[in-house]
Amino acid sequence: MISIIDDTFDAYGTTDELEVFTKAIERWDISCLDDLPEYMKLIYKSLIKLYEEIKQETKKEGKSYFINYIINELKKGVQAYMTEARWLNNNYKTTIEEYLHTSKTSSCYCTLIATSYIGMGDIITEDIFEWATSEPKIVMASCTICRLMDDIVSNEFEQKRRHVSTFLECYMDQYGESREAAIHECRKRITNAWKDINEECLMPTSVPMPFLQRILNITRFIDVFYKDKDNYTHSGGLMKECIKALLIDPVPI
Repeated sequence: MISIIDDTFDAYGTTDELEVFTKAIERWDISCLDDLPEYMKLIYKSLIKLYEEIKQETKKEGKSYFINYIINELKKGVQAYMTEARWLNNNYKTTIEEYLHTSKTSSCYCTLIATSYIGMGDIITEDIFEWATSEPKIVMASCTICRLMDDIVSNEFEQKRRHVSTFLECYMDQYGESREAAIHECRKRITNAWKDINEECLMPTSVPMPFLQRILNITRFIDVFYKDKDNYTHSGGLMKECIKALLIDPVPI
C-alpha cells in the first residue's frame, strides 16, 4: 500500500488531488471518500480496510491501541510526500538539511518498522511503540540508509521525469560539486549510519534486542534492494531470485 501511495504522489496525482488525499489521510474517516477522485477512492478504502483488519487482529491480544501508532506514522509519511509534492509544484530547491529532514520521513521506513512489531507477542508493549515512533537514533539511521541508497541508484531513472530533487542534486546545487562528489558524500553518510546502527545494537539498552534486530534486518534488506541498482523498481532479477530463495526454495535448517 505504501508503494501505491508513493507512486500516486510521484506520478499520477495532481497537486490539488494530493492535497485532498492528504487531508483525507489526516482525518482518517471513511466519509472522506466522497471528496476523493475516483482512482483515489480505491486506495483510501483499501487503506481503511487494511488497518481495520489489523486492529481487529491486535484486539484479540488486548492490544488494539497499537494501531494508532502505526496510523500516525503513516500520516507523517503522507504529510512528507505532500511537502515534496509542493516543492516540486513550486520549483523549490531545498537545502540538504531540509531534504533529509523530510525525505527520511517520506521513506516510510518508520511506518514499516512500527508495523513489523505487530504480532511479537507479550514482549511488545506500548512503551516500545512510544520509543519506536519517537525518532530514536537507530530508526533514523535506518531511514538515512534507505533514502540515500535509493537516491544513488534511482537518480538516472528520476532524470527521465519531473521529480523532486534527490540528495545528489541538493548537494551539487548547494556546494557546486560534481555528481561523483555527491555520491561520495552519500556513501560516507551511509557508512556513518551503519556505525550508528551497530553502536545501538552493541550498547546496553532498555529496548529488548528482538526489536533492535527487526530494525537491523529491515536495513539489511534495504541493502539488498539498492546495493548496485534499483532492484525494488526493477524487481524481475535479483529481487525475484531472493523471494524465490526465501519462500519457494528455502535452505532447510
